Amino acid sequence: MISNAIELAVELLKKEDIIGFPTETVYGLAGNIYSEKAIDTIYRTKQRPSFNPLIVHIKQIEDLNKVAIEIPESAKILAKLFWPGPLTLLLKKHASVPDRITAGKPTVAVRIPNHPVALSLLHQLDFPLAAPSANPFSSISPTSAEHVENYFGDKLPMVLDGGVCKAGIESTIVGFHDDQIIIYRLGAISKEEIEKIVGPVSLLNKDENAPEAPGMLSRHYAPKSTLFLTTNVLEKVKLFPNKKIGLLLFKQPEKEQDVACQIILSPSGNLQEATSKLYASLHELDSMQIDIILAERFPDNGLGRTINDRLERASKNR
Repeated sequence: MISNAIELAVELLKKEDIIGFPTETVYGLAGNIYSEKAIDTIYRTKQRPSFNPLIVHIKQIEDLNKVAIEIPESAKILAKLFWPGPLTLLLKKHASVPDRITAGKPTVAVRIPNHPVALSLLHQLDFPLAAPSANPFSSISPTSAEHVENYFGDKLPMVLDGGVCKAGIESTIVGFHDDQIIIYRLGAISKEEIEKIVGPVSLLNKDENAPEAPGMLSRHYAPKSTLFLTTNVLEKVKLFPNKKIGLLLFKQPEKEQDVACQIILSPSGNLQEATSKLYASLHELDSMQIDIILAERFPDNGLGRTINDRLERASKNR
């Protein structure tokens, strides 16, 4: 059930239910971090591996000390500049945070969402929310309430409607190890933006067995249709005769008649616009029952690097 009734969402969460939850990045499956029932329901509903940790959402920066300890100065600087917003900090966890949230690791991923509905909901609760993306494990992340409803239907008592997600892609996850700053997941804030503030950072965003943070598995964010990432779309089209092909392109259509459709993510060449439309466009292509999605590789800098990361994880030619 899609609804904008925050009062109902509060009531359900206090009863240890889970709900669909809007943020500026993607919709999440939200539950009380201190409720074993709610967290088990999130993992079960998503079919998420138990070794994959969850992100904790807090309502204000003053609450950070309730979930994390020994916070580095660089983390405080980043939080002050980017919160509320699509930045997740990976910090040493407070003893009160259940191990189930962190998949048994000593660190917790935490952020403040920059969405009026999300913040209004959090301010009416006396506990933080765990909210991984509201999709079955490895599927395309949802950027609208309708996407969540299509995935789960009656399995969720409610999807709190917050409109279409503005950023349209997950938060950037930044961690701290000794004097080193590490990006564990590329996201809506580019590597370059982080480096402007704290200097050079390392990128460590793949781990199949014991990921430090969400989004590090190699197969992720994938549509039902088979997707290939390519630098030469027209040559790739020739490899799939008699297939229903959809093209996912950056800014210019291809002069190719033998495809079912072409989606242009940003005619003006704006990487932020392209990022915000990425998942919605993949959902649209999936709804058309396309056989093959051919995605154009983006410039590998700024948010283009984030888009390529998602398309690589979704593709068959990894």
